[in-house]
Amino acid sequence: MNGNSNFIVRKAAVLGAGVMGAQIAAHLANADVPVVLFDLPAKEGDPNGIVKKAIDGLKKLDPAPWATRDRLNYIDAANYDQNLALLGECDLVIEAIAEKMEWKEDLYRKIAPHLAPGAIIASNTSGLSINKLSDTVPADRRARFCGIHFFNPPRYMHLVELIATRDTDPAMLDQLETWVTSRLGKGIVRAKDTPNFVANRVGVFSILAVMHHTQAFGLGFDEVDALTGPKIGRPKSATYRTADVVGLDTLAHVIGTMQSTLPNDPWHPHFAAPAWLAALIQNGALGQKTRCGIFKKEGKAIHVLDLASQGYLPSAGEIAPEVADILKIRNPAEKFAALRASSHKQAQFLWAIFRDIFHYCAYHLADIADNARDVDFAMRWGFGWTQGPFETWQAAGWKAIAEAVQADIAAGRAMSSAPLPAWVLERNGVHEPAGSWSAAEQALKPRSSLPVYQRQLFPETVLGETPRSQGETLWENDGVRLWTLPQADARIGIVSFKSKMHAIGDEVLDGVIEAVARAERQLDGVVLWHEPPFAVGANLQQVSEAIKAGQFDLLEKTVAKFQRASMTLRYAKVPTVAAVQGMALGGGCEFVMHAAHRVVALESYIGLVEAGVGLIPAGAGSKEFARRASELAKTQAGNDPFPYIQNVFTTIAMAKVGKSALEAKDYGFIQEADDVVFNPHELLYIALKRARAMADAGYRPPLPARNIKVCGRPGIATLELMLTNMAEGGFISPYDYRVARSAAVALCGGDVEPGSLVDEEWLLTVERREFVELLKTEKTQQRIAHMLETGKPLRN
Repeated sequence: MNGNSNFIVRKAAVLGAGVMGAQIAAHLANADVPVVLFDLPAKEGDPNGIVKKAIDGLKKLDPAPWATRDRLNYIDAANYDQNLALLGECDLVIEAIAEKMEWKEDLYRKIAPHLAPGAIIASNTSGLSINKLSDTVPADRRARFCGIHFFNPPRYMHLVELIATRDTDPAMLDQLETWVTSRLGKGIVRAKDTPNFVANRVGVFSILAVMHHTQAFGLGFDEVDALTGPKIGRPKSATYRTADVVGLDTLAHVIGTMQSTLPNDPWHPHFAAPAWLAALIQNGALGQKTRCGIFKKEGKAIHVLDLASQGYLPSAGEIAPEVADILKIRNPAEKFAALRASSHKQAQFLWAIFRDIFHYCAYHLADIADNARDVDFAMRWGFGWTQGPFETWQAAGWKAIAEAVQADIAAGRAMSSAPLPAWVLERNGVHEPAGSWSAAEQALKPRSSLPVYQRQLFPETVLGETPRSQGETLWENDGVRLWTLPQADARIGIVSFKSKMHAIGDEVLDGVIEAVARAERQLDGVVLWHEPPFAVGANLQQVSEAIKAGQFDLLEKTVAKFQRASMTLRYAKVPTVAAVQGMALGGGCEFVMHAAHRVVALESYIGLVEAGVGLIPAGAGSKEFARRASELAKTQAGNDPFPYIQNVFTTIAMAKVGKSALEAKDYGFIQEADDVVFNPHELLYIALKRARAMADAGYRPPLPARNIKVCGRPGIATLELMLTNMAEGGFISPYDYRVARSAAVALCGGDVEPGSLVDEEWLLTVERREFVELLKTEKTQQRIAHMLETGKPLRN
């Protein structure tokens, strides 16, 4: 196949309906790829029973592997005895069965005659040699065989490791990398064919190092989790909680893989499950899936295993004040020097785990990865570290750390006596603008030159790379920056919010209105984009202060300005494109709804959540849904907007949030024609291209809506009846009823005759009036205060 030809996956197959196989199938379906999911035929009943049970199991998983539940309709159940002919329709076949070489060999032999001529076969193995697996594949298929290692859960974990064999066609691997990057939204690391590849090799060693030093320093499991979580740039689940979530049996299996496949590793004596871990597994305490492992919940309290008593004690897990002070030091070099100098066992523990990870990664870099950047990205994307091990080392002062590690090796304090490679002491770091260090090639390696990466205008970078361009500022105020990125498109402006969490206050509203006015004079279009979140809604702090000062007239003017900003986006003379990633809540959602077009990252959380603080959408959101209902009614028998309003009312009253871009479409927050992007690094590129295409096509804004048909009094009464039933059933509080009734009034166009024809200004006035009246109530004020204090909604 020509390396420049299109690679299109019309249909895929996943072999193996276990936890990983079923979730990989779900994510392919998320990406609009129909999937055939295979497993063994069931011994009784429906031959596809095993797969159908797995698909049903996907519905219960949390976090959900599907972006909307209908995606599961695009997974077909199949079995190896009856349905292998279906493989002939598949362009990509991913094998995800148990890690037994003889099982895989048998399966490859069975499927080979049925594969399409150009199909790619990829194994999701994490522990077996890809070259050895390739040897079991028919010779004429080996060029299109490789390893593809997803991380769990596949929808959410960014990392995919691709592993070539000695026979893999390089052009095919480039095509697969391109497709997985853009279509599935993943970050690719090309791994070498070594046990556990890159992320698990370093990540599991990191866990083993923590276990070793936990025992050596006599620390408690909860104490270690306090130390090895966000305080050092690791996930909240830290070390031992992560082990419980993964499954202690799974962890022991991966450790066992390292023990059996890496006999010559200088750290091999440490590749063994500790006695306490083996004992837990023997007792069936496997972690979260058995509700008991290193931690267990008793009522609402968390208890932790105590090795001394062999029982469970209440979990405390506190960091000593002097160590907490060291961890607050911003300068990494000073922080690491302080950890080394401290005599406190917690500080010594932290230095020890970092020292041994640095030592391990440096020693093995040549064996396991093409370059240091790949190791750092693998740990960020696969294990959720904020910085990879080489970045952390370089930030802390490469030479000083290298000398300290060498001194500890010489003194016998390190976990292994293996010497540091010569290059470590010769260099000042591994990441430079020219590239990242390859120990195997003794050279700096630049980033991949595959064209797909040109779509990432702001790719993720490692410490030491060239800082990314900040573009050219055209105008800014305290809330908003209007700028361009000349290398992408100098005539499309980018509007970025500057406020904390991109909350929308006066300065952002003024900024949006002014930025659009300037774009109309100077530019061809405008894109709303910044790092996530998109916007968490109105600036509640400003609202709270105005309430305390009794400035309700001022608040009404601010709401009117909010509405004007939304309408500015809708009726701008140039195309306005909202590029959304992360949360777009409340007023943020209203801005999204009013843009001329939306480009939305799959992992976006979009919704009108005002009910949570005792309010209704009044940044023109209620108006917009009423307008759309009237438009939709024109195409329906009876020309009745109420069925649409009824659905929207439930969404607003219950503060429902689309937990993916596809779910946001179902709720009506974004439109069917909007773009859903799987790789968030492509978001700005696609939004700029979309704005350019709209401008070049002669974009004209919609005409202001007239003759909007509203439901009026009967609509409000019917929605109130729904609320009465909910209140009597105990599903909502009396004040929830009050807030929801205001939403009903705004959506139905106020106290008017059914079928009345109104304009947008009328609807804006109704929603604004209802909003301000709610602001004046004590219970809404309590809800706002509670949200500001706790970050959580109050049910009063």
